Amino acid sequence: MKSATNKYLLITALMMTSVSALALKNDTNQPIDIVSDNQSLDMENSVVTFTNNVVIKQGSILIKANKVIITRPPEKSNKKETVEAFGNPVTFHQLLDDGKPVDGKASKVHYDLGAEFLTLTGNAELKQLDSKINSEKITYDVKKQQLKANGSNKSRVKTVLIPTQLNKK
Repeated sequence: MKSATNKYLLITALMMTSVSALALKNDTNQPIDIVSDNQSLDMENSVVTFTNNVVIKQGSILIKANKVIITRPPEKSNKKETVEAFGNPVTFHQLLDDGKPVDGKASKVHYDLGAEFLTLTGNAELKQLDSKINSEKITYDVKKQQLKANGSNKSRVKTVLIPTQLNKK
């Protein structure tokens, strides 16, 4: 059971480090610390759930959520794990190799490890210093390093760029 839990914790770390391909290289080698008020493991369905005041730390990465669910597919399915985080909002913080912080938030964060695809939904925001993008939905293809933001009928995508901050180290 401990090795299964360790695998799920590693998956959580992968979700966090995939937010930015330029994240501190040392982050992925750091211990993963997950604290929550409750944790449950459904071994039959390969699901681990952390609830209430979930705080995940690994190196410079800090994620806070109300609930995190990690699902492992059947062994011979050739699929990989998925991670879902829920909150009011889910927040994350990470430092990049250039020392710049990246902060994000959304009502829901979904990460498919097989597709290496991250989706932030519900009042999604990505911010670096004073530059930021707000949208109902933000997706990030980790392999292609492509970010897309989509508005809704009620809101449009809003981007604020501060060129002097983006160019400084």
